[in-house]
Amino acid sequence: MLEFFKKSQCLLGMNARNLEYIRPNNRKRGMKIADNKLLCKRILKKNNLGISTLIAKIENYEELDSFDFSTLPDSFALKPNRGFGGEGIIVVYARKKPARQTSGGNGGGAWVKADGTTISIDDLKNHIRNIIDGSFSLSSVPDIAFFEERLKLLKLFKPYTYKGIPDIRIIIFNRVPVMAMLRLPTRASNGKANLQQGAIGVGIDLATGTTTTAILGKGHLIEYVPGTRLALSGIKIPYWKNILRMSIDAQSVSHLGFLGADIAIDRDRGPVILELNARPGLSIQLANLSGLKERLKRISGLKIKTTERGMRVGMNLFGGEIEEEIEELSGKRVIGSIEKVKLIGKDDKEIEVEAKIDTGADSTSIDISLAKELGFENVLNTFESKVAGRDLLKELSKKEREELFFTVPDLADTFLVRSSHGISYRPVILISITIDGLSFPAKVSCIDRSRLNYPVIIGRKHLKKFLIDVNK
Repeated sequence: MLEFFKKSQCLLGMNARNLEYIRPNNRKRGMKIADNKLLCKRILKKNNLGISTLIAKIENYEELDSFDFSTLPDSFALKPNRGFGGEGIIVVYARKKPARQTSGGNGGGAWVKADGTTISIDDLKNHIRNIIDGSFSLSSVPDIAFFEERLKLLKLFKPYTYKGIPDIRIIIFNRVPVMAMLRLPTRASNGKANLQQGAIGVGIDLATGTTTTAILGKGHLIEYVPGTRLALSGIKIPYWKNILRMSIDAQSVSHLGFLGADIAIDRDRGPVILELNARPGLSIQLANLSGLKERLKRISGLKIKTTERGMRVGMNLFGGEIEEEIEELSGKRVIGSIEKVKLIGKDDKEIEVEAKIDTGADSTSIDISLAKELGFENVLNTFESKVAGRDLLKELSKKEREELFFTVPDLADTFLVRSSHGISYRPVILISITIDGLSFPAKVSCIDRSRLNYPVIIGRKHLKKFLIDVNK
């Protein structure tokens, strides 16, 4: 922990230097868009980028006095237009019916906040007055209050979240994703995804969209959700590539060269941009155990012409850390459920095909046509004439098996198959298999897989040196 604290101090010391990327790249026009949430929402919507729905806005006291609070839905978020750092935001989750209905245009009752406390119409009015007076704005100038829809929590995040909606902050520079973090609301943060108020920040591997290291609040390193044994690393973020694309496109339409895009995932609508930050907080460095300065240097001056190009550059340059860490700790290679494999047969004949990686299967099998291409045609033909395809009444005796191996050169073994029709045998040959650069000898059975999706299935006998990531 002491080493982590020292590293944190080092990273925080970089913040002043990182400003050299903000000032030259974020001109007045872009800063105006980022600092005005309603303007930003209009621009994002015009460019077909998902945003949360605006319910209503209140610009002055006259509009406040005439506003009909009974028209508000049961749940919503109330925000200051020029707020920063999550200040001034109120999120309500349900309407609490009054014991006795009141008459009048404003309706009655109250709403319930994340911490279980209620907020009445009078409370909302007082809060809106503070917003209009500029209590939460960047420079304390008069502001606008607005109501927007409360997004629905994705089932994946429910065990990790207290009340609120998690969001994903992505730092974009020069149209390239540089660093990302998942922010999880906690009881301490009153259901807000704000690290300064006690939320959890979890670094995200840019290549895979998988969470890595986590911090609580301003920099306390943690492994689990507080009070549980629920690990914070290894969470696979849905819609990952879409989220990266949205962030890059948001930078283009906002005219900001350096920004932090905050994106939430709605249960029904998918990714939604909450806001853009021209001065993103840099706790994201702590969550990723990495400084921004060096990453920004690596992409300065690159000519990135398209969103797809920027996304690939970010994923390639700044991704793969979690996989590398797992491989280092386990001593095993991380592979996906579908992998390209190289098969090497007689006389060094090579074939590269896609294989299904299946830990549910005990052994490895390949299609008969592949075995023939690898130089085992005579083996298969001779075996076929002897026992293949025949349903036997009993297993071959030791003498019969020895005779079979003698008459069928290069037959490594036989694979016994029991069925309602009796007993049959498949030929087994010895080849070399290469997966992710790692080669090993393997006895594989030969079967007709022409009607199956993949000509090769790798079973668990040959997967001892690998870890399987089904999302890869």
